[in-house]
Amino acid sequence: MLYFGKGSEKEIITSQQLKDIIFSSLQKIGLKKKVLVVPPDSTRFHSRSGEITRYIHQFYGNKLSDILPALGTHSKMSAQEINSMFPGVPLSLFRVHDWRKDTINIGEVPSTFIENVSDGKVSYSWPAQVNKLLIEGNYDLIISVGQVVPHEVIGLANYNKNIFIGTGGAEAINKSHYLGAVYGLERIMGQIDTPVRKVLDYAGEHFAKNLPIVYIHTVINNDNEGNLKLYGLYIGDDIECFRQAAYLSIKLNIHWLEKPLKKVVCYLNPEEYKSTWLGNKSIYRTRMAIADEGELIIIAPGIKSFGEDKEIDRLIRKYGYAGTSGIIKAVGENIELQNNLSAAAHLIHGSSEGRFRVTYCPGHISKEEINNVNFNYCSLNKVLNTFNPANLKEGFNVVNGEEIFYVSNPALGLWATRKK
Repeated sequence: MLYFGKGSEKEIITSQQLKDIIFSSLQKIGLKKKVLVVPPDSTRFHSRSGEITRYIHQFYGNKLSDILPALGTHSKMSAQEINSMFPGVPLSLFRVHDWRKDTINIGEVPSTFIENVSDGKVSYSWPAQVNKLLIEGNYDLIISVGQVVPHEVIGLANYNKNIFIGTGGAEAINKSHYLGAVYGLERIMGQIDTPVRKVLDYAGEHFAKNLPIVYIHTVINNDNEGNLKLYGLYIGDDIECFRQAAYLSIKLNIHWLEKPLKKVVCYLNPEEYKSTWLGNKSIYRTRMAIADEGELIIIAPGIKSFGEDKEIDRLIRKYGYAGTSGIIKAVGENIELQNNLSAAAHLIHGSSEGRFRVTYCPGHISKEEINNVNFNYCSLNKVLNTFNPANLKEGFNVVNGEEIFYVSNPALGLWATRKK
């Protein structure tokens, strides 16, 4: 059922309108005794999910018993991050998802199905795993909140990804990420129907129909002045709600370019990006726009690590961003990668496959460390002297007589030439 659906390439939804829509939609859903909200974490700060969660809390009051950020493999949110993203919402409501320990298997997608949707790339089965709170919490309403935007693993983020990956377990996350990686980023990003989406839809249809989930999807884009605004809002409990949001996201968040770009400069806000696990969105989201032998320069003042946890950080440092064929070979030969397929998938995602250069300019990682994972290095101070974000506008700029293309936040879209 679709409780609300509105989206436009030109019309902006204001904060007051957003609040009114959330309240009226919750009234349609009805009063509940026990409510769980599953929003994204601070890596999706601009999704408006924090504001929406605040309105849900205002509507349900003490009936909202738990908030479980969909961390997936990400680090837990700090109290400061929670207060910044969810101002006014009590810290006592927030729970931490542990993707290695906190999940329950609710079913299994058969290997024959996965082999079919992956064109034979993989043939393992896939466990549908969710945080045990969703099963044991006895909620009469679970509200999944998030932004629909192009995504490197599933094509377009959100809908049941927020549940099965955001609150999923190690095996589910590992296998889904690897499925997407070996199938191919260029075949997935910005697409609605992808292998990973089909697997999650199978799981939702067969194993999760009893969960009382309502989805709230936002579609965000820059306005004419470069300010992030809400252009679409869709609230419902079925796939049609997601598809409507997806169609608008494809129109707004995929930026088509007439020719390949020779030099791209991406800025990673230090409040959002503290690892290459997250920061490599700058690679994923621009790779289909970068020319052969081109260069991607990543300004990353907040980058302190490669992985979001110690084990994945170790694996990234050991194997590096070695390209699809190299990583698939390493997976075949190393049990530690076989047991951490999401790390292997990330190593594929973060490689340019030798087609263009990736130059990282981190705030807290050494040149030797960057070079050891197969990236080029430039000091942060040096790159800021040439490419200061304060002096750059979104898109094309000319710096010292050279044309560059600037992206202020790669998480907000996908850039591609039509031939890609």
